[in-house]
Amino acid sequence: MKKYIAAFASALVLISCGKKQNEENNNAEDKSISVIKLTTEQVKNAGLETGNPTLRNIQEVLQLQGTVTVPPKSVVSISIPLGGYVKSTNLIAGMNVQKGQVLAVLEDMQFIELQQDYLMAKEKFELAQNEYKRQKELNASKASSDKVLEQITTEMRTQRITMSSLEHKLTLLGINPKKLTVSTISNTIKVISPINGLVSKVNVNVGKYVNPTDMLFELIDKKDIVLTLNAFEKDVASLSVGQTVMAFANNSDTKKYPAKIAFINQSLNGDRAAEIICKVNAYNPALLPGLFINAEVEVENQKALTVPEDAVVRWQGKFYVFMDLGNSQYQMVEVKSGVKNDGYNQIISDAISDSSKVVVKNAYTLLMSAMNNDEQ
Repeated sequence: MKKYIAAFASALVLISCGKKQNEENNNAEDKSISVIKLTTEQVKNAGLETGNPTLRNIQEVLQLQGTVTVPPKSVVSISIPLGGYVKSTNLIAGMNVQKGQVLAVLEDMQFIELQQDYLMAKEKFELAQNEYKRQKELNASKASSDKVLEQITTEMRTQRITMSSLEHKLTLLGINPKKLTVSTISNTIKVISPINGLVSKVNVNVGKYVNPTDMLFELIDKKDIVLTLNAFEKDVASLSVGQTVMAFANNSDTKKYPAKIAFINQSLNGDRAAEIICKVNAYNPALLPGLFINAEVEVENQKALTVPEDAVVRWQGKFYVFMDLGNSQYQMVEVKSGVKNDGYNQIISDAISDSSKVVVKNAYTLLMSAMNNDEQ
């Protein structure tokens, strides 16, 4: 080890002298490009290895972030068409409910009056209907005038309209008109769940008066959850409907949830990002609405010039590789660093091709050499 350090220290001195002489002979050369000259022994001691960049199929993986959301069609706000007092409810936010389950019981005098009005309208309609039949028979035998028949016909139709209107009102309250009788009139109604889902909001308590415009509860259908991801403007063009997405929570990147892109919002928000809506392949209870989520999207394969990751060095926010010029001379060339995949790094540079020879191992050793030379 001491022999290696001593040998490499000597190399730095020789490199420094060579570089100063080179700068004096070529003042027009760009200072950001360093040419380093080593001896064969110095190359060996530094452990440098060279090779050619290769054209590989690179599959870019976009990293996206977002949240688990519920589409509007799967969010149900529960309210009632008439005001009333909450007599009972056992709901707590986070509870699961089944379709047809009683969410709350409400009571009010209006409920009695509505049932009373319906039963009275029903009686009047039946009377009008019977009278219509009687007058029709009398009219057929010319025992009654046409005017009387027309009057009773109008009366019957009016009562039918009133009864039908009240029937619909009762149905909205969850009361079955066909089962309603004088003995079954009640001052209470039951609020029934229309879906299987999760209680996300509870806005009432026992004894509270609620108006028709008030939302009592909010339910969500968890099985219809979607992932709402944000993609920056530059990445939107790489995405398309049907692409596979692998999502995972912030606290666990080992458990992944496959999904597919369903919609791409072509309108950018204030952060210059577009919403990407993804449908989860299979519902999982761990995907709670509002949960922050990460996602990976594999975009289309493309041929790209690549080098081993060790060949690319970073200095002052820029990326470089060292081109082998022959005779133990190496040139520091700035490149753009692209996708990393399977130990290889995509590079973009007009100065480098698949026929170029570059340092593929211990490139950082050369970087330190170049930086030390610049300081001398």
